Amino acid sequence: MKILVTGATGNVGRMVVDELLARGATDVRALTVSIERAGLPPEVEAMEGFVGQPATLRPALTGVDVIYLAPHIPTVHEACELAASAGVGRIVDLAGAKGDHWQQIEDGVEASGVPHTHLEPGEFMANATLWAAQIRAGDEVRDGYADSANAAIAQEDIAAVAAHVILTTGHEGKSYELTGPETLTRRQKIEAIGRALGRELRYTELAPEDAVEQLRPVMGEYAQWYLEGAAMLVEHPQAAVPTVADLLGRPATTYEQWARTHADLFR
Repeated sequence: MKILVTGATGNVGRMVVDELLARGATDVRALTVSIERAGLPPEVEAMEGFVGQPATLRPALTGVDVIYLAPHIPTVHEACELAASAGVGRIVDLAGAKGDHWQQIEDGVEASGVPHTHLEPGEFMANATLWAAQIRAGDEVRDGYADSANAAIAQEDIAAVAAHVILTTGHEGKSYELTGPETLTRRQKIEAIGRALGRELRYTELAPEDAVEQLRPVMGEYAQWYLEGAAMLVEHPQAAVPTVADLLGRPATTYEQWARTHADLFR
């Protein structure tokens, strides 16, 4: 089975490559914007390209049985049409919650007529790096909506699920909502990072407008959108679901486990 992993320089895509190899895949092709930066193992067939530039995707699709489709809304329909024309047997896409802006990924995949599986993760635990500079500077984290709560997921778990779905049967036509194993408030996340670092961190809640202005240098025009989403999770917390454990036969990574593994990000 020839597998094409797109977005192989990205955080999740690069992890998908490693997961596939760890699970015994022997015919993996990786599409990456930079072969050098991706640092791919020698047994992987590396090709330069990007789903956002469909002309570069066309040659990478030759002989492919399954494609892991990294999310890129502007060209998703064209990319999936190319996959269908190339005879790709299955698409495993990375999208997001149904009905939000990532729905366009699933719509494009389904319009192609290629058998598919949708992966629908919530917020990544790695978004905690938005707090990294404050944590490195001291024990106080200032941000908005301390009681905003969700079940963030480790990107490593997303990659593991993607590899499992690619290499096993019975997933066609299914959508998998992916979360971490526990729902935590933003305040509780900071406390978990503190425990991982052996420190006592505290969360100071800012007024919404101040939180937006603090985040704007990092997220630009998306700062307002990101914090509006956090505000909604105060009244409507995201529940954790057992999908990762059900598919992988092991517990999903907890927030504190993730923070311990990535402690250097905050030191």
